Amino acid sequence: MSKRIAVLLGGISSEREVSLVSGAAVAKALREKGYDVVEIDVGPDIAAVINALSPAPDAVFNALHGRYGEDGCMQGTLDLLNIPYTHSGVLASALAMDKPMAKRLFEDAGIPCAQHVIATREEVLAGNIMEPPYVVKPLNEGSSVGVQIVSDDVSNSTMADSEWVFGDTVMVEKYIPGREITVAVMGDRALGVTELRTDDGFYDYDAKYTEGRTTHIVPAPLPQTIYEAAMAHALTAHKTLGCRGITRADLRYDDTTNDPGTLIMLEINTQPGMTPLSLVPEQATHAGIEFGDLVSWMVENAACGS
Repeated sequence: MSKRIAVLLGGISSEREVSLVSGAAVAKALREKGYDVVEIDVGPDIAAVINALSPAPDAVFNALHGRYGEDGCMQGTLDLLNIPYTHSGVLASALAMDKPMAKRLFEDAGIPCAQHVIATREEVLAGNIMEPPYVVKPLNEGSSVGVQIVSDDVSNSTMADSEWVFGDTVMVEKYIPGREITVAVMGDRALGVTELRTDDGFYDYDAKYTEGRTTHIVPAPLPQTIYEAAMAHALTAHKTLGCRGITRADLRYDDTTNDPGTLIMLEINTQPGMTPLSLVPEQATHAGIEFGDLVSWMVENAACGS
């Protein structure tokens, strides 16, 4: 009999629409691989989700993005239900979503990170927290949701908008010039390095999910030492947080000053997108792993616990 796989998608975070696309792509690929797939659109009623998971599937493919889906909450629920699931466990998921804590652990592991401070919304709007340019980030959002670059005038910040919904505390991080790169990790190996080139130099939410806004170059045209260091940093970050399955590390490569330049870790994503524009499937294909084989590997390696 084929394994029964439940694909969790949608969710209630700001990344719901991305999750719906990711989940649909995963479900289609798993069905083509012969799995018995049920799709569960996750809403705010956790009891309804638990009921939808009964009888228990052989594994859950967690295609949720953002808060409540990849921050340890859903992982804890699945642990209690004793249902194996893809991606990282509770602790690694929670650490990765808490940007300041993740950076502290990366630095302890010898991974260079950007200078940052934690500030309230009022402090940011009152004046420059550090010499611009700098980046303002919500503490626990993904897909660059709410992220903005402040070049010289913080008064233009969307944080002043009454509809700001990303909390009263943010991370203010030194802006790193140069190039945007990303590395996917699958189990115990890095798959490769991709450079991301956007029309305005800012790989924000729209650039990630709007076709034609970003050029993906894989393998990234980097000095060999930088290429290898990027993969090493990604794998170290993956192991430092105790991640499993698939992750994606985002870094900046500052080649504007010294030669060969400097790598700076930005963050690690424990549940990277699986949309047609997503980076992990693209890197896997470059490494000789087709999308169906990638998602099959993920469900076959699903597990409970940390």
